[in-house]
Amino acid sequence: MTASLPRHRRALVIPAGMAMATALAFLPNTAATAAPADAALAAVSADASSLSYVVNVKGGHATSAYVKKAIAKAGGTVVTSYDKIGVIVVHSSNADFAKTIRTVRGVQSAGATRNAPLPSAVTADMGAPKALSAAEIARAESAAAAGQDPLQGLQWDLPAIKADKAHEKSLGSSKVTVAVIDTGVDDTHPDIAPNFDRAASVNCVTGKPDTSDGAWRPGAQESPHGTHVAGEIAAAKNGVGMTGVAPGVKVSGIKVSNPDGYFYTEAVVCGFMWAAEHGVDVTNNSYYTDPWYFNCKNDPDQTALLEAVTRATRYAERKGAVNVAAAGNENYDLAADEITDPVSPNDGTPSDRVIDPTECLDIPTQLPGVVTVAATGAKGLKSSFSNYGRGVIDIAAPGGDSTRYQTPEPPATSGLILGTLPGGSWGYMAGTSMASPHVAGVAALIKSTHPKASPALVKAMLYAQADATACTDPYDIDGDGKVDAVCEGPKNRNGFYGWGTADALDAVTR
Repeated sequence: MTASLPRHRRALVIPAGMAMATALAFLPNTAATAAPADAALAAVSADASSLSYVVNVKGGHATSAYVKKAIAKAGGTVVTSYDKIGVIVVHSSNADFAKTIRTVRGVQSAGATRNAPLPSAVTADMGAPKALSAAEIARAESAAAAGQDPLQGLQWDLPAIKADKAHEKSLGSSKVTVAVIDTGVDDTHPDIAPNFDRAASVNCVTGKPDTSDGAWRPGAQESPHGTHVAGEIAAAKNGVGMTGVAPGVKVSGIKVSNPDGYFYTEAVVCGFMWAAEHGVDVTNNSYYTDPWYFNCKNDPDQTALLEAVTRATRYAERKGAVNVAAAGNENYDLAADEITDPVSPNDGTPSDRVIDPTECLDIPTQLPGVVTVAATGAKGLKSSFSNYGRGVIDIAAPGGDSTRYQTPEPPATSGLILGTLPGGSWGYMAGTSMASPHVAGVAALIKSTHPKASPALVKAMLYAQADATACTDPYDIDGDGKVDAVCEGPKNRNGFYGWGTADALDAVTR
């Protein structure tokens, strides 16, 4: 793993002909200490380039004139302010801005959201999805069963959660919207266009909503990740292409990753706030908030980022949204005593820092109230790459795996997950990024069945209806005789599958 990878998480994108790279990150025995955030900040600010900051104050009130004046005096410019949660987005070229503003009366925390100056340094993408060829599409169409969309036979993931049976009862309600907080959604795709909710879509990359037409779409050189996720959730059952988990609900695009593939705090906060204020019922979050894989409470910058996103997710839930997030692709045990994080900060100079995952959190994945999703493959086993952890994982769903490790039943041919791609095509990706939208889709079906259910009740039903899935013991996914991960806990609440595997049929019948 390298520091230059952008984190439109949590997908492992598989070029044609390549075996899946699971990017397993095993814990070394040596410990390391993270470099102080202030030192890193000073290093990148020496040329007076601007950085972005969040300043957290008491919520529920307009930003006080005193704090505004202090921000300006410290060399900051307010970009926007989310007064209901007390989060202010600021740009400043003053290397000591955060240190200075933390001393101001009324400021509860403040921190730089990045290490790279605005705009961030260009980084390489993680690869390209394996797009379906015309021949593959033709074969799938010729083999499609009556009543199925043409590519549905390739979607082993739908029967894995009983979504095919659920669709015989209900496709979901058009009054329910799932927001894809991600890299952007191509709403012109024929499988997405029928279900797209324009009013709930926006570009939040700068931390301030941009509602211009099409601003939520990915650029030509940007990741297809968000479009793939949107199709998994709500690709229409319309005789074209594939079928989503909840093909009758609406889907919106909230673009929060910049052109370099980074998901910075100000954008993520904006995304949750937009969803909260626009009637979104479910949010899907298949990423981690850059530049820190884990944000540590004892670091003044990281704790400010943690606080800002926590406030935003809680506000979205109070306004009616169920927040669903991917667990990550490093085969980490998130319930371990310690984890070595070799990639943070991923827009600066990383180090092998050893963190305590109870004190240093992956956000929004590990935040209170967020549904944390692990991935399974075509055989129903934990995906080789999926993070896990007893008490951390809430539920599991198909995210794909190497076809060699977990081969699907015909007519499906790939162990990866089929989804929509920008420009009107379809292709395969894999990761907990792909598992999370399956759960978001099931949550949308529950909300469709029980339109007055609160987020807490939707989550309770999601967990109660999940199919209890026992620990895999021993877990030797590659068959080399070595245990690749250890599952702990009983059948109905363990570290690999949480409460179990999501069940779409129960979502529409119970």
